[in-house]
Amino acid sequence: MGSIVETDHNYTRNTKPPGIRFVECTKKSNISFKSHQAIVLIVTFLAYTSYHAARKTTSIIKSALDPQTPDQSLESVSFLRRSNALSWILGSGWAPFNGSNGTGLLGDLDLAFLFVYAVGMFFSGHIGDRMNLRIFLTIGMVGTGLFTTLFGVGYWANIHIFYYYLMVQMFAGLFQSTGWPSVVAVVGNWFGKSKRGLIMGIWNAHTSVGNIAGSLTASYFLKFGWGWSMAVPGLATAVVGLIVFMFLPVDPESVGVVRDEDESESLKKEITDPLLTPKEENEKGSAVGFLEAWRIPGVAPFAFCLFFAKLVAYTFLYWLPFYISHTAINGEYLSNEAAGNLSTLFDVGGVVGGILAGHISDRLGARAITAASFTYCAIPALYLYRSYGHISMPVNVILMLVIGMFVNGPYALITTAVSADLGTHKSLKGNSKALATVTAIIDGTGSIGAAIGPVLTGYISTQSWSAVFNMLMVSAFVAGLFLTKLVVAEVTAKCQDSERGSSTSGSPRSGMVEEV
Repeated sequence: MGSIVETDHNYTRNTKPPGIRFVECTKKSNISFKSHQAIVLIVTFLAYTSYHAARKTTSIIKSALDPQTPDQSLESVSFLRRSNALSWILGSGWAPFNGSNGTGLLGDLDLAFLFVYAVGMFFSGHIGDRMNLRIFLTIGMVGTGLFTTLFGVGYWANIHIFYYYLMVQMFAGLFQSTGWPSVVAVVGNWFGKSKRGLIMGIWNAHTSVGNIAGSLTASYFLKFGWGWSMAVPGLATAVVGLIVFMFLPVDPESVGVVRDEDESESLKKEITDPLLTPKEENEKGSAVGFLEAWRIPGVAPFAFCLFFAKLVAYTFLYWLPFYISHTAINGEYLSNEAAGNLSTLFDVGGVVGGILAGHISDRLGARAITAASFTYCAIPALYLYRSYGHISMPVNVILMLVIGMFVNGPYALITTAVSADLGTHKSLKGNSKALATVTAIIDGTGSIGAAIGPVLTGYISTQSWSAVFNMLMVSAFVAGLFLTKLVVAEVTAKCQDSERGSSTSGSPRSGMVEEV
């Protein structure tokens, strides 16, 4: 027995992050379970903030690479005047992106990045469940930082070969695909489902914070040359990757801590009292694989809803600064830096939307109703922004905040609380090692939509930005339609509970009704 204890102790000591070992050696005492949870939240927040900051940079430099003809929606301003003003603000661009097909080439870069990211997501979830997530995440972040920086190197090396930037973006997408399955799996290992919607809604602010940080950083350094706008966030991502390697505890067992009693009870309930009742054939299976996970009730509807929700969200992620700089607001055009800074308000609204959607879904006990409601509300918000956003700066700001709230709300809810709910399904038999795979299925499907939206925008925008917004409104509508069956089931359950005189609004269950 003594040898077993010693072996376990040595294993724990060897798998503890070096930074944790250093802190415990300095304090001469072990770090508590609650302190480890705080470390996990902080480090994973920083990690995915860095991922999104590096991802946001290409949207900021688009106008510097391709200063194309601006939007011609304002008839009162002459075409020649707009072209001359924009040329003075943006400069001559960067070959090969400053030609007649510049926006198309930029759209191809977005497609390459996001397609590889989406495909890589499925493999990353599978690999992440089978190796140390701390090491896996570190490799992903350092690789992301390297290839983001290499994109900027094209500026100093005077590279004008399109395929150089294409290959760099593809490798950047591959390394970035390691991020989301890893951070969700680690957080899932440390936290139960109590108030999951609200907690993960707040935690998911890293997406918008990363977009804001990336926009502000890239916009600031743009005046020194667009290469700096890529290199600085890239190097910062690599540095955060080293912090992950030093301090991220993957799970309680890896650092030898005992779960708090209330946390243990929460996790036990999470396993024995599932959020969704699985179908009979899933209960009889020995383990949930890739195809079996698709058959978990709720996975397919939410995955396809996320496909269209991320299509809308990522179109804004990659093209909003470009759209702003090419559309006159109250008759005036903004510089690249000003357009990038203004676009951050979309992400400010996204933070509010993510937290609000999580909180509402917790209170209502209805994930599908909440996600669908936000998605449908995004449709009139998109119409109003396109139709009236150019009137004045205050109107533009208000409408952009509203769009960010309704577009990012369901996106944040599905990729966090819903994915974690389904990732702890009874069919998984309490196996936390499957959490990354389930998360990857949900977000990987959504990322395919994220790849399609920006590339369509690259081509459609050359004809009309109004057509782009029409595409986004249709996508939001279809996203809501995919949740129709779940919404009806949740409403029916609420009505039945009301008739029985029992309220479920404060229930700790997932908010997705059981399938009979």
